[in-house]
Amino acid sequence: MTIRIDRRSFVATGALGLGAFAIPGFAWAQSVGAGRGFTHNVASGEPAATSVLLWTRYVPADGAAAKLRVELSESADFARVAGGGEMITGPWRDHTVKLTVDGLKPDTRYHYRFIAPDGTLSPVGRTRTLPDALVDRFNIAVFSCSNIGFGYFNAYAHAARRGDIDLTVHLGDYIYEYAAGNYPSAEQAIAARVPQPQGEILALADYRLRYASYRADPDLQALHAAAPMILSWDDHESANDSWEGGAQNHDKNEGDWSTRKMAAIQAYREWMPVSDEPWKAYPIGALAMLYRTDTRLSARSAPPSLAPLFLSADPARALVEFRDGAWRDPAATMLGTTQEAWLADAMRASVRAGTRWQVVGFGTIMGETRAPANALDFLAPDAADRAKAFVRAGVLAGKVGLPSNLDNWGGYPAARARFLKSVQAMGADTIVIAGDSHNAWAYDLAQDGRPAAVEFAGQGVTSPGYESALAADPKAVAAAMIAANPELKWCDTSRRGYMTLSLTPDRAVNEWVFADTIRERSTRTGPGHRATVKRGAHRMA
Repeated sequence: MTIRIDRRSFVATGALGLGAFAIPGFAWAQSVGAGRGFTHNVASGEPAATSVLLWTRYVPADGAAAKLRVELSESADFARVAGGGEMITGPWRDHTVKLTVDGLKPDTRYHYRFIAPDGTLSPVGRTRTLPDALVDRFNIAVFSCSNIGFGYFNAYAHAARRGDIDLTVHLGDYIYEYAAGNYPSAEQAIAARVPQPQGEILALADYRLRYASYRADPDLQALHAAAPMILSWDDHESANDSWEGGAQNHDKNEGDWSTRKMAAIQAYREWMPVSDEPWKAYPIGALAMLYRTDTRLSARSAPPSLAPLFLSADPARALVEFRDGAWRDPAATMLGTTQEAWLADAMRASVRAGTRWQVVGFGTIMGETRAPANALDFLAPDAADRAKAFVRAGVLAGKVGLPSNLDNWGGYPAARARFLKSVQAMGADTIVIAGDSHNAWAYDLAQDGRPAAVEFAGQGVTSPGYESALAADPKAVAAAMIAANPELKWCDTSRRGYMTLSLTPDRAVNEWVFADTIRERSTRTGPGHRATVKRGAHRMA
């Protein structure tokens, strides 16, 4: 499927999403040539026991405002409508529709569809409300890091076809902001999967068009139509390594950061089936509480940088001084004090209520991860200079006990300690799920020498990991990483895919599902890996 959408046509008329017509049963909803009607299928999110948010995009023939209806039914034929609602949309919100329907039954699967003013029907989606009591099992598929240019969304396709997924979670990097030829490079990219616009996205129209390109993918549409999704952003929904006041990939000549950040947030909230709340808790009956957080744009402090330290007269001494001083600054925060307090209070209340599991989604990894002393030996001879510099810096940092990545929780050790001490004090059975790194990891998180939580971090859907710069056997890389990091119990640094977290009252099992390929469309998978944590153990079995 070639995903190329003309920006001029998009801005002038709103005509987009033609790749969506690869979905069986979709083409009848409108004419491909007209570029109007239901342009991007349907989606659902923000599930609760008695409500769910439903999403679509509809462009009328005149490109003006339109009032849409939505219907839900427990049967595919809609013989009995169980609920619905109406909403007016138009160009001011990019013709997107987000409707929350309440009065539904708990733990129930529904079919839903939208109805245009002329009676045209959208594709039919499937969603599910959350349970309001203790259930025997609940399955969550977890995704992150889906750069469309690097490959096909086979992880989405595989999960959409399974039939045993109750809820999907996307932990960020749903889109990427780069110009064509940057990341991926022209040599790495699949020519048929170049999103629009061609340049780096900066303004509201750019972000909208980039979402339109991604959401035209048939496998992503199939996943959204198959189950509700809870989403949180990481950095690439705005710009690389973003924080409250800026980003690594935002230059002064690209305008005011606050303007760009607000454009990114607006487009995200238009195109995603999400509420406008920056963070939220989702009760899965008495089995679990799932927490959506924002570790980027709301209150994150500027991440520290090691680069200036390597330019000093004595880099080794500078690293030690940084380790013992600025790195430990208690004012540095990922969440901000308001969100930190909310999360701690919400988790504490859930534990007191007897909820079995506390599942916290973070954009980046919390587990301590230092570069092995021999990491330079793993590099490919033709590795990019940037990769060589990154590994070299990581090795030097690791020698004094510093992590290799300061853009994740490794750059905020005091904030990490506050979170882990909090979950220890409340006795929570905490599972952290994370994305961002593009690789697969399993950590036993500890604080003050005592078990605190487990962390399951997912590999990217398509975005490349360590293997893109390494020539060593991935098994040797994994062994060296585990030996260098006491919290790390398992990792895979070479394959793409997604995770499934299966929760029961007494244990949680996380499975890493690995796609055979991302260079062509396929739902074949290779050998995976499972990790188990028993309730009350606070560490993997």
